[in-house]
Amino acid sequence: MERFIVSRDDEIYEAFPDVALTAGARLVCVFAECSHHADRSYTRIMVTTSDDRGRSWTPKRPLTEATHGGHFFNCPRITCLRDGRLAVLVDKVHEPGRSKDPAGCHNVLYFSADEGDTWTGPVETAARGIVPDRLLELASGRWIVSCHHDDVDFGYLVQRLWTSDDQGMSWSGPVIVGRQSGLNLCEVSILPLGDGTLVGFHRENSGKGWDCYKTISHDNGASWSAPVAFPIPACHRPVAGWLANGRILVTHRFMQGGKGWTGWWTQNLFAALTDVESVLAVDRQEAHTRILPLDFDRSPESDTGYSGWVQFDDGEIYVVNYIMDDAPKAQIRGYALRMDDFILTPGRSEKGGNL
Repeated sequence: MERFIVSRDDEIYEAFPDVALTAGARLVCVFAECSHHADRSYTRIMVTTSDDRGRSWTPKRPLTEATHGGHFFNCPRITCLRDGRLAVLVDKVHEPGRSKDPAGCHNVLYFSADEGDTWTGPVETAARGIVPDRLLELASGRWIVSCHHDDVDFGYLVQRLWTSDDQGMSWSGPVIVGRQSGLNLCEVSILPLGDGTLVGFHRENSGKGWDCYKTISHDNGASWSAPVAFPIPACHRPVAGWLANGRILVTHRFMQGGKGWTGWWTQNLFAALTDVESVLAVDRQEAHTRILPLDFDRSPESDTGYSGWVQFDDGEIYVVNYIMDDAPKAQIRGYALRMDDFILTPGRSEKGGNL
């Protein structure tokens, strides 16, 4: 596995990245600048691009205006739509509401028709909450946006989604994706499995180091199952997607719970390899995963583990992540890896393609 600097600016905190791969094989990374993870008195969403598979990156440039109080930008996500456009979804949180007042937590879209060179927006969506999933485009053309909020009357976090059948001109919802007493379900990553089946991988945010939880829909997101524990231990901010060989990859922060560490005690970025049978299993014991450590934050003020990833046609996987490590403030790092970093094989996938 190779590591690269996507962006490092020792004067500002850079965090919460995501990445998309365009039809022209360009990588487009979005991330947030802020004063600190715990200080959003200044925020701005930034963009950088790479035309050499993430080995080098352009100087960062702003996607949004800078904020200095009143509201702040939080966690951007990026999608390459089927028509070739890029769509960035980001939560714009108005103070002092934060996640306890979803009415003050808007989610807006920015679009690029030239692989990230120029952008239009913001375009308002109906979604209310924080830390959105990527804009999900189903095979039918339906768009799904999802985010979570702290339901103070219920007493726990709740994950919801909204849908649009006219490319964001109008929206329907919300639909509850994850809600269960005793669980703080949030930061979902929704993966289409085909034939109307979707699975949502949730962070559980009680600080106990519990598993990822999954919920399943068999009607394109109109209704969802009860949560089921999934064997990705201590899982924060899962990011799920398909690999070319038919397996499923989930990058995630490992957050062990307990008393913690002297800093943020978010020290590890992991990836989990699984399959459709495991994802659809109705019991934890019927699912299997293979866990790969991707990076460790050596800083005594460690803060890491929000990630995004893509796969090139030749099988190489490229992951982006934020991490402090050897920097005085958080930086954005890239990782290039292949399937044999997970499993030793003779070099051929199940479908006969090169790994």
